[in-house]
Amino acid sequence: MPTSLSPPASVMTPVHLGEATHCPYCALQCGMYVSGGSGREAGGTLTVTPRHDIPANGGGLCQKGWTAAELLTSGVRLTTPLARASRTAPLSPVSWEEALDRVAGAVLALQAEHGRDAVAVFGGGGLTNEKAYQLGKFARVALRTSQIDYNGRFCMSSAAAATNRAFGMDRGLPFPITDIAEADVVMMAGGNVAETMPPFLRHLRDTLIVVDPRQTRTAKQAALHLKVTPGTDLALALGLLHIAITEGYADQDYIAARTTGFDAVRESVAAWWPERVERITGVPVASMRQAVHLLGTARKAMILTGRGAEQHSKGVDTVTAFINLALALGLPGRAGSGYGCITGQGNGQGGREHGQKADQLPGYRRIDDPAARAHVAAVWGVDPGELPGPGRSAYELLDALGTGGGPRGLLVFGSNPVVSAPRAAHVTERLAALDLLVVSDFVLSETAAMADVVLPTTQWAEEHGTMTNLEGRVLLRRQAITPPPEVRSDLAILAGLAARLGREEGFSDDPRTVFDELRRASAGGVADYAGITYERIARETGVFWPAPSEDHPGTPRPFLDRFPTPDGRARFVPVDHRPVAEDVDDDYPFYLTTGRVLAHYQSGAQTRRVRALNEAAPEPYVELHADLAERLGVVSGDMVVVTSRRGSARAAARVTRAIRHDTVFMPFHWEGVNRLTNPALDPTSRMPEFKVCAVRVERSDEGPSGRDGADPRATTAPRADRGRNT
Repeated sequence: MPTSLSPPASVMTPVHLGEATHCPYCALQCGMYVSGGSGREAGGTLTVTPRHDIPANGGGLCQKGWTAAELLTSGVRLTTPLARASRTAPLSPVSWEEALDRVAGAVLALQAEHGRDAVAVFGGGGLTNEKAYQLGKFARVALRTSQIDYNGRFCMSSAAAATNRAFGMDRGLPFPITDIAEADVVMMAGGNVAETMPPFLRHLRDTLIVVDPRQTRTAKQAALHLKVTPGTDLALALGLLHIAITEGYADQDYIAARTTGFDAVRESVAAWWPERVERITGVPVASMRQAVHLLGTARKAMILTGRGAEQHSKGVDTVTAFINLALALGLPGRAGSGYGCITGQGNGQGGREHGQKADQLPGYRRIDDPAARAHVAAVWGVDPGELPGPGRSAYELLDALGTGGGPRGLLVFGSNPVVSAPRAAHVTERLAALDLLVVSDFVLSETAAMADVVLPTTQWAEEHGTMTNLEGRVLLRRQAITPPPEVRSDLAILAGLAARLGREEGFSDDPRTVFDELRRASAGGVADYAGITYERIARETGVFWPAPSEDHPGTPRPFLDRFPTPDGRARFVPVDHRPVAEDVDDDYPFYLTTGRVLAHYQSGAQTRRVRALNEAAPEPYVELHADLAERLGVVSGDMVVVTSRRGSARAAARVTRAIRHDTVFMPFHWEGVNRLTNPALDPTSRMPEFKVCAVRVERSDEGPSGRDGADPRATTAPRADRGRNT
């Protein structure tokens, strides 16, 4: 499938631009217009046209964006609530009144018997700011449960923790994305933007250094590719910092004026001489020195990290090590230079700012901070003592479902953990053990197919709402078409449930009303939206937070003058390399790493139902080096089985020389690969170690089988059967 940003042949040339909105997929939140009067009918035609006024994409779209509207008129979307008459009955259509009554009744019964925390909530990084905010409020005010977290814990949590402790603020890119084009050198550690967000490439105009075990589409465009052993990014960053200090590239004036803690870090990296790092990482000393020379002599330089560096049981320390390197070179807080994190999910930034995380309240406030609790409780009209404390992180929450001390019921909004969670077969077993599983979604995902009640929800072009993209710019999604009559927004669903749980007031189904309340709740917090209005976003094509008042200009570059720490300085933090949680051995001699492909997004629940995208990438595969393939007697297209200590997955081999000899790669958009991944957690961020585990690879004598499991679009099997079969 081409990476071209021009439309595929199947996309119509529009006569009218239509309603200005944004793409439903990644954190670029590319601007687009959606038009088409027949879009309300199944099979009707909607037209997508890129906007030129949004700097992130500036008139470009990837194939996912060009085809984004197809699902809105597709027959595979959910258009009526579904429920089971009994645990062994299939899902069948029911009225909204019956569906919401059943959910509320079951919630009240479970909490009466087992306590408030018997019911949990699991959200998503693709929800609008309004939905994320109201979901957090619903959990703490209507359910009064501490058990809420979201799939963003699997995405940005390590970078968030690292940037908070280094800079005093977590904002993916603390500068406009257009600043990247000013950099002479960009190092990208663990990011593959050519496939995950192709319009990002327009901002990479000069020398690119890529850290990745694979020669990805992005690495192929790099001047220097550091082909690191999976799980050793931290050691590499320590080695690069050692070189920067010992060979005179450290900016001593910047370090003295704008940072603290350098001496401790300098001592801590003294033992990470280049030859030692080469033995651990596999990256040649000459390549390390070249990378530091490029960064250290550039007029302007940037270091960016992505999931490849972050999704580890030491992800926070890995990001910290790259931040330490950036600080030593004097990059953060200088226009055209800096450190940034490439946020993945559509609202990965805003989704973690307003209350979906187990330990946070709106405005990026800590839930265990008495002042934060008092402020938010006043906005919500409740006593601070009524608010629960912090709950379990995402994987820990999923792992506890249906156990003696864990939740007995779960409400899922905008997530598909059957596919996306680590140790996915175990998570599926935990979901099957619940007394109540409720899923609000657009399609019958693998998780929705297991539910007791499924609630069909509106999507991006059918509703208003705000999103905060990877650069901290708050954007406005506008409604372009009318949703089907029996589909409701998540805001309406939460309002309906809250009323049935005794909270008739305080839960609006109007996004503007909810956003205005969010503004008040976030006021004075790190992520302060108080000065951001729908009208202002429309007028200015987005507003950078923090914006504490309507006459405040917004903050595109928050670190230029000082860092938001008590003394205004960035903090060096000493860290040390440690092995991966599960290293290779004789029984499992290869590393498995996972990632995305150009045609699909996240768990694939939406993109796998788009004809053009599914044709481009119809099934998972196992990428392995030609030498390994020869040893196994495998050629491209042969079926292979990849097995870890948690399970097996079967897919076609894709033989290449673009990957390390000791590593295999599988994309995670299909059910199967996350049966293998390791749920070992980072001690600070609670991020699972998605990016590396030990596996064995064997040739399969069975013929091609396509994707593992049944087609989730057609699944209405009894829930008990689904639990056993997945």
